[in-house]
Amino acid sequence: MCGIVAYFGKKPAQSVLIEGLKRLEYRGYDSAGVAFLTNNRFSIYKTAGRISNLEDILPAADPEMTVGIGHTRWATHGEPNTVNAHPHLDYTGKIALVHNGIIENYATLKKWLIKEGCPFTSQTDTEVVANLIGYFYERNHTLDGRNAPANCNRFEWAVQQALQEIYGTYGLAILCSDCPGVLIGVKRGSPLILGVGKNEFILASDAAAIVEHTTQAVYLSDNEMVSVSENGFSTKTISNEAVQSELKAIEISLDQIELEGFDHYMQKEIAEQPKAIETCLNGRIDLKNGRVILGGLQNYWRELPRTKKIILTACGTAWHAGLVGEFLFEQLCRIPSEVEYASEFRYRNPVIDEGTLVIAISQSGETADTLAAVELARERGACVLGIVNVVGSSIARLTDAGVYLRVGPEIGVASTKAFTAQTAVLAMLAIELGRRRHLSSDYASSLLRELTQIPQKISRILEQNEHIRQIAQANADKENWLFLGRGFNYPVALEGALKLKEISYIHAEGLPAAEMKHGPIALITDRMPAVFIAPRCSQYEKLIGNIEEVRARGGRTIVIATEGDEDIRTYADHLITVPAAAEQLLPMLTVVPLQLLAYHAAVLRGHDVDKPRNLAKSVTVE
Repeated sequence: MCGIVAYFGKKPAQSVLIEGLKRLEYRGYDSAGVAFLTNNRFSIYKTAGRISNLEDILPAADPEMTVGIGHTRWATHGEPNTVNAHPHLDYTGKIALVHNGIIENYATLKKWLIKEGCPFTSQTDTEVVANLIGYFYERNHTLDGRNAPANCNRFEWAVQQALQEIYGTYGLAILCSDCPGVLIGVKRGSPLILGVGKNEFILASDAAAIVEHTTQAVYLSDNEMVSVSENGFSTKTISNEAVQSELKAIEISLDQIELEGFDHYMQKEIAEQPKAIETCLNGRIDLKNGRVILGGLQNYWRELPRTKKIILTACGTAWHAGLVGEFLFEQLCRIPSEVEYASEFRYRNPVIDEGTLVIAISQSGETADTLAAVELARERGACVLGIVNVVGSSIARLTDAGVYLRVGPEIGVASTKAFTAQTAVLAMLAIELGRRRHLSSDYASSLLRELTQIPQKISRILEQNEHIRQIAQANADKENWLFLGRGFNYPVALEGALKLKEISYIHAEGLPAAEMKHGPIALITDRMPAVFIAPRCSQYEKLIGNIEEVRARGGRTIVIATEGDEDIRTYADHLITVPAAAEQLLPMLTVVPLQLLAYHAAVLRGHDVDKPRNLAKSVTVE
């Protein structure tokens, strides 16, 4: 959630850190700060609010300051203010660090450190880490009185000792004023990447902050520590065991994270969906033989058809894609399936029998709750697949196998192209698994042909952008909305409501259309727009009845219908059309107008679409 950038090289660190932090703004934050180390002294600048506030208090860049750490904070412990902003110094003034994650035993450690004479100035859990490292560094002995080995680097040793006492998650970038030639990074449960350039290193929580400077990086694994110096870098575990590092190519390019003429990243990413889905499908659908080719699963196809139960686990928008997946697997594969909130999954002793397949879905591949669900599923003996977008992410490395979305970086906090791609991947997986179980080859082939047509059909929907903006303008002042759908479009109703809530700050509720009359119909007035996802499908007539029920009570309707459906026009105060498609594939089409509706409503209400309040792009803390 927070953004970390650290620089060690020959350039002035200030410009690198500020530019890197700006590229991480989409992760969500409420304060920002930087620390520079020169002549064995720290210069620290931090403030609440946006990075622009930080820039206002920074002096002119000093070319002598070539080592520094930066941070954007999303508050967990302590309110968002300047004192609680990172970087944090330890009580000796010799250790400075930035932190992403949560220290679960910080209260116990803080109480002990205060007893040992270590003062605190903030309300954060992070200051506990700084003081604990400072405690070991200053006193040079372990808790049981053993001195540090004579031949060790005392800074590294103090970091390792401190982390042995800490429970929780962290990505850390750490400096010591006595060791200006060393930068340390450590990871557990929170992403951290080391970009390796020519005579320079950039440590960051996201490749977006690195790609302008280098295309080569080391992706740290949990409990790994990297030490950077003028001689290069070395990696080891926090228990001091050597680790062989592997340099990997960064999969994103600089132009992919630029706005390229769009007003907002969300707007750009909605418009990118035809190309994104085309890229996601490219090379994976063999129309000639009516089959799906997913390279990441090639060693599992003998095992997967014997699956007895499928559990899909995810959070937020990815959970909605998982719900579409549940319907797909049950209908096309005839395998009992259920979608679980990852945040609840590991706390309710889930039943994972032999033959259970667990599918974890996450755009970032770093979602803390989903990672924990993956770990539990693996402990219980399940085969675990990952559906993620970010190459080299934690979920991609932890799962047995998986499929990448291949849609490029998604910067907008409100997920759009990731949802359509997750749904596309789940459709491919369900069609191929169904074909290997009982689905006829002709039916599988027809679905695959329709799937290849989805990108150009999304393009046709995007042509209605101005029409949808006008509908948003007519309704953006309404503070309560309903989103209603049936079957495969029920998850779309949930997703449409979430999009409106996330960026427009309008209260919205998504429901199965038939459930409306079991309570929510009491809310219907002419001040509560009801959005119906009602394309031609197996439950079309019932949807018409649901729309009638709303209109009979004075409700205003926004209807998503199939192109050429003139019958439904009389039931709609506002009509948006989508091309016809197989019912199982409709969510990739019907969601697009709802994304645009939410986007335009947010803009009309004057909100910061790409940085909605209180939200972070990747939720890497529980």
